[in-house]
Amino acid sequence: MDILDLFYKGGPAMWPLLALSILALSVIFERLWFWLRILTQEKEIVERVLDAASENWQAAADIARQATNQPIGRFLYAPLRLVKNDAESFRLALEATAEDEIAGMRRGEKLLEAVIALAPLLGLLGTVLGLIQSLRAIRIGDLGTESTAGVTTGIGESLISTAAGLIVAIVALVFYRLFQSFIVNQVKVFRKAGNDMELLYRQSPPDFSNNTSIVLRESSRDNFTPPRKRGRNKFSSSPESPEENDSINPEQ
Repeated sequence: MDILDLFYKGGPAMWPLLALSILALSVIFERLWFWLRILTQEKEIVERVLDAASENWQAAADIARQATNQPIGRFLYAPLRLVKNDAESFRLALEATAEDEIAGMRRGEKLLEAVIALAPLLGLLGTVLGLIQSLRAIRIGDLGTESTAGVTTGIGESLISTAAGLIVAIVALVFYRLFQSFIVNQVKVFRKAGNDMELLYRQSPPDFSNNTSIVLRESSRDNFTPPRKRGRNKFSSSPESPEENDSINPEQ
């Protein structure tokens, strides 16, 4: 018995189960690709940023900025792009970015939860409908005869939808738990990397004075107004020169 034959014998409940399985598989493949890229690169990114931060914060910021296509890169770069040099802002930037990145890693969870909850119910609904249809064909006078063989066959076929719903729910549940374990591990990685980076910051905080002076010089250059030509300001309160006094008051 091929798959298509089983699908048609499962009844009308097989169509929503097919839609749920397609949605679940799309989320599973997308999340697998997402986690594959993260787990193969984040350890190297953390080591490079922390090694650079122990010697030069600017180099660490450059490395983290180049890795902003990864959640761990955005997490480490968030406090390094701040201009205000204080430990409280550094820690708040780490915490806020960690919350955003962890929330992004949970994408697709709600859909998998819906599939896990709905698939067995749809399968059970298909079985109940199949049983109702099969039991309608039973006549009291046919009990114990060969004519009831078709009824038992129909009851067996009605259980196909239940089996299909359980298979879809089990597969979705396995990958849901797998992705949950990845997220728990990421929380530990973020916490450890953030604590190590904050410790380095408190031991040797970066000096942004040079960057600030450069910014001030650039802003003053943009807002620079050339001085006027030499001349006396009529509103000036400075004392007048002797020559001007003579020209103004010739009697003196």
